[in-house]
Amino acid sequence: MMSGTLHPVATRRERAISGQIDLRERILDALRALLGERTFDALSVAEIISAAGVSRASFYFYFTGKQAALAELVRRAVGAGHEAAEPWVQAAAGPHETLRAGIDAGAALWSSNAAVLRAIVESWPSDPLLRELWLAQMQTFTDATITRIEADRRTDPAVAARLANVDVPALAATLTWTGERLYYLAACGVPPFDDRAVLVDTLTHLWVSALYH
Repeated sequence: MMSGTLHPVATRRERAISGQIDLRERILDALRALLGERTFDALSVAEIISAAGVSRASFYFYFTGKQAALAELVRRAVGAGHEAAEPWVQAAAGPHETLRAGIDAGAALWSSNAAVLRAIVESWPSDPLLRELWLAQMQTFTDATITRIEADRRTDPAVAARLANVDVPALAATLTWTGERLYYLAACGVPPFDDRAVLVDTLTHLWVSALYH
């Protein structure tokens, strides 16, 4: 008897939670679609609300502004980027193979999230909130690169000798930010980096040459 009275309540709660998730995702999907047509700077919250088909109250229930909505999309992309880089960071296999695989996966990620990632790259220099977000997100890639470099220095005498007098954090940041720039150019369709094979070959050569040759 008790379970029979609780079941409808649980169902209503589940429906409410599902509806909330759907609303939030509609907002994010609308922003993603609009970024394929307009620059982030030119977009208004009103346009996002209209495209999502939600009320202003619903939008502000989930996000403090359009920057917060963009930040969520960026965090998701960055999370996928870390998954792509994980085999190299964790030394799961040979460094050359895992580096290339991670760089290629990064190229695919930037291609599938081009509008979102172009938006953050173009907007962070002039927006304090987005600046803090993007610098922090990029630092996570730099930190992961430092982790792998330091592991190689401990286990590979050739790497230790090669990088003996190198500022590892600066090198890691340089490699990370160079990748960001070339991925961005590719996402904008700028040659020669709009050719994925060229992009992957170039970045792989750069990383391998800096760390292992």
